[in-house]
Amino acid sequence: QLQASGGGLVQAGDSLRLSCAASGFTFSNYGMGWFRQAPGKEREFVATISWSGGTTAYADSVKGRFTISRDNAKNTVYLPMSSLKPEDTAVYYCAAARGWQYGSRRAQDYDYWGLGTQVTVSS
Repeated sequence: QLQASGGGLVQAGDSLRLSCAASGFTFSNYGMGWFRQAPGKEREFVATISWSGGTTAYADSVKGRFTISRDNAKNTVYLPMSSLKPEDTAVYYCAAARGWQYGSRRAQDYDYWGLGTQVTVSS
């Protein structure tokens, strides 16, 4: 199971930190990712991180503003977000990819998904 939290309503330029707590599987053996889905749009890749946390990748739209990290001792992945923009408004989902040591940008590679947490950025 994956439980995302930390979403909320903020103003443009503000920051938020999303967290995703994992349970029921060997967290350190899974690449982790964050995706988001805005109303009327398809789910899109945001960020991914490798098993060890040493390798990360980001969508161009969030690079330099979002930072993915993980704590394998706490079975948790994080997504601190800064300089938020109205176009960042979406439901944010964390996901776990078995066997993907370096993470993945592709939603179809993920085995487990959380329910999502809403992020709303007002202008």
